[in-house]
Amino acid sequence: MAGIAGVLGAAAASAQPTLGVPKPEITAPAVSSRPQPKPTAPADVALLPGPATVPVTGVFTLAFRLRGGTLGEYSEFPELEGFKKSGKTSTTTIRTVQGRRFTDLTITQRYAPYGEGEFSIKPFQLTVNGVVLRSRAATVRVLPDPLAAPPAAAPSAPGTGPASPSALTLPADPTAPLQAVGDLDKLFGKPKAAQYQELPDGAFLAVLADQPSVYVGQGVRVGLYFFLKPSDQAMLAFHDFNEQLPPLLQELHQATAWQEPGPEASVTPDSVRQQGQLYLRFRLAENVYYPLTASPLRFPPLALTMVKYKFLKKPEAGQDNRLAGYKTYLSKGLTVAVRGLPSHPRQAAVAVGAYQLQETISRKVPLVGQAFTYTFGVQGQGNLAAVLAPEFVAWPGLEVYGPEVRERAAPGGGRKLFRYRLVARQPGTIPLDSLIQLVVFNPGTARYDTLRPAIRPRISGAVATPKVLPKPAEDPFYGPALAEADARMQSLDVYRDVRRYASWLLIGLVGVAGVGWWRAGRSG
Repeated sequence: MAGIAGVLGAAAASAQPTLGVPKPEITAPAVSSRPQPKPTAPADVALLPGPATVPVTGVFTLAFRLRGGTLGEYSEFPELEGFKKSGKTSTTTIRTVQGRRFTDLTITQRYAPYGEGEFSIKPFQLTVNGVVLRSRAATVRVLPDPLAAPPAAAPSAPGTGPASPSALTLPADPTAPLQAVGDLDKLFGKPKAAQYQELPDGAFLAVLADQPSVYVGQGVRVGLYFFLKPSDQAMLAFHDFNEQLPPLLQELHQATAWQEPGPEASVTPDSVRQQGQLYLRFRLAENVYYPLTASPLRFPPLALTMVKYKFLKKPEAGQDNRLAGYKTYLSKGLTVAVRGLPSHPRQAAVAVGAYQLQETISRKVPLVGQAFTYTFGVQGQGNLAAVLAPEFVAWPGLEVYGPEVRERAAPGGGRKLFRYRLVARQPGTIPLDSLIQLVVFNPGTARYDTLRPAIRPRISGAVATPKVLPKPAEDPFYGPALAEADARMQSLDVYRDVRRYASWLLIGLVGVAGVGWWRAGRSG
């Protein structure tokens, strides 16, 4: 279960993750206290490219060869698109030339193809004992599984042709013993094509809704889920999930509904029972839709391509024993019926949902002229964006400011509060239940509810008598200033005249400066 969960959570990181079977990892050599071998000269290290064509049941290989030295450290082989690493092999060949022994070490990385086709191998580099080996770009063709192994060529009659140079190497010293260095495929023949079988699975893709029908404005949760049995984890893997998911999300979009995005794709599956059987369910997408019209919500059939492995009929120890293929899972279409709301005078502005009234007041006994806050709101399941701030009805002696909106969203609903600031100018009881209210439609009971306040604040204190403002002439500062002020009318053109006089003065100064410059030039 942890394997496929990690694949879905890191869908952007890998195109062919596996389910249930962890990816082989190469552990770096442990650091030893012994002195490290000296790096080998660049001429002793060579990169061995892989074949240009391989069968789909075979393996593609990349390798490097180290001659006459000891292997110290080397970097990892690259990841190849269209292939999966399936382990490494190490081959040591001992040659004796003129009585001296030479060791050739070859490290080979095996790659299993996911399927048939033509794949590009991008340039890469390896570092072996501090020597950087660079490769060129190449193309590998993965061919179909051959029906039978090619017939072996008939051996040549003695004396009819030269022997293969790799079959036998003659030492420079004729007295030295012969050393057989050859290709095992040429000596024993190529291995036969592996025989794989495809096992049945019980996985399926489904688009599910939590309700078959809803009212206009009522939320319905719709999700795209992938189900598989726990026993099928080893044979399935997500394929190119980052490229497949955006088109699926686009297909789930509804033009006639307010869409509230749900949680992201689940990184871990949950166990559910579907049709009486235990399944692992992966949430690929999930949204809450609030229909804006009475048109039904229609979700088309969707398709998801998965990697499905075939297995060897006779498993071999030390081999991957799997062959990757593809399988496309189709979901059924889904339709959610939408019903219109019953007739109501305020039908267009009514919020739909299962809401409860939330209200608070900052002071139990406010005083006349003292500001206090009153909070009115709702909490429950529904589209909070459709809950509009209610308006206060005018009341003599009551001043209302606001509201200040506060919202705390939750899956499929939440809480939305409107905070008003009130100031009472006369004592008495304020009938808030007659001044503010909110009409909502409850889809559970299929009727309209009016949410009214239960708080009736009582204002204490006496009516505040407005103070008479002093006359300006009685003010100790403004009185003398007003008495000495010039009461004559001023011309409206005074500023235009000042601008004209300033322009003339500027022209005169420019003329004087010009004359001075001219006279200074003549005297020089």
